[in-house]
Amino acid sequence: MFFKIKQQIISSKSTLYLWIFTNFVVVKPIGIRFLNKTIFITIMKYLSNDKLVIVGAGGMIGSNMVQSALMLGLTPNICLYDIFEPGVHGVYDEMAQCAFPGANLCYTTDPEKAFTGAKYIISSGGAPRKEGMTREDLLKGNCKIAAEFGDNIKKYCPNVEHVVVIFNPADVTALTTLIHSGLKPNQLTSLAALDSTRLQQALAEEFGVQQDKVTGAHTYGGHGEQMAVFASQVKVDGKPLAEMNLSETRWEEIKHHTVQGGSNIIKLRGRSSFQSPAYNAVKMIEAAMGGEKFTLPAGCYVCNDKLGFKNVMMAMPTTIDKTGVHFTEPTGTKEEMDGLQKSYEHLCKMRDEIVELGIVPSVDKWNEMNPNI
Repeated sequence: MFFKIKQQIISSKSTLYLWIFTNFVVVKPIGIRFLNKTIFITIMKYLSNDKLVIVGAGGMIGSNMVQSALMLGLTPNICLYDIFEPGVHGVYDEMAQCAFPGANLCYTTDPEKAFTGAKYIISSGGAPRKEGMTREDLLKGNCKIAAEFGDNIKKYCPNVEHVVVIFNPADVTALTTLIHSGLKPNQLTSLAALDSTRLQQALAEEFGVQQDKVTGAHTYGGHGEQMAVFASQVKVDGKPLAEMNLSETRWEEIKHHTVQGGSNIIKLRGRSSFQSPAYNAVKMIEAAMGGEKFTLPAGCYVCNDKLGFKNVMMAMPTTIDKTGVHFTEPTGTKEEMDGLQKSYEHLCKMRDEIVELGIVPSVDKWNEMNPNI
């Protein structure tokens, strides 16, 4: 059935509300509601029609990413990829049964089908942490998965626009993916924002304010036990943290809680985080698609003589937009910058470990595998 309606008068990111009036265009409605005797027709609007691939879609993070991407209206064209057929099949069925208007979903266990034609990819396709494990404990197995992931990108979708890697240890799996994929550094990011949002949450609860009233609460460096927690730029409802009478002992407790944020979720829920990483990863890819800019810290490739950080993926002050990821120099006290240096050195050790394992070549040969780095 078709209705004649006037052009859009009210809009949100994912939905248009159109008001029947006297000047007409023709559209196909997907939902109709009545308000004060005026007919409103709901039509799904997407940010892009480009193909988005969710790797690891059969898991908890992956399935949440699919749902978040559809609810935020990123693109109707989403491919669910996982090596475990029953899991990804089940997620596909559930998403289809949500009946998202205009959605064009598919699922597969075949990497060629999944990656061919992809413009955007988010991967949670590694093993999750279990209680008692650190992110670093996952290094060997997940970096082998990351190497294969990068090879598939190079083989099947070399023209992909942006890739987000979120499986741990994310700094090193993302670096492995970048080396194997042949992508430019600004085309690939890793999830790091959760550490900052956990710090923001802890400070908001400490001072009894709404969470978004805490600004500048950021962590940089590695997404792991050696992350650098910065306090000097934090404001609480516009007031510098230094003026909030927070004791050194309490600050150390908050820092520890932030660093152990992922472990705390495992203890509370019996499994690793899935809702928060899924949402933040989708917001990252939304920014790369040309949506709202993503300004929380993201892991990015850093090779900067001025900073003294070379050949690593690490969280920095970043912005992700349609042109990719861009970083600036962190601002902090000497103590904070020393902490960042230690975090960088820890990342270098993990990088050197995957070189020794033969997962990536030595640094001087990276350019042979990826001419863009």
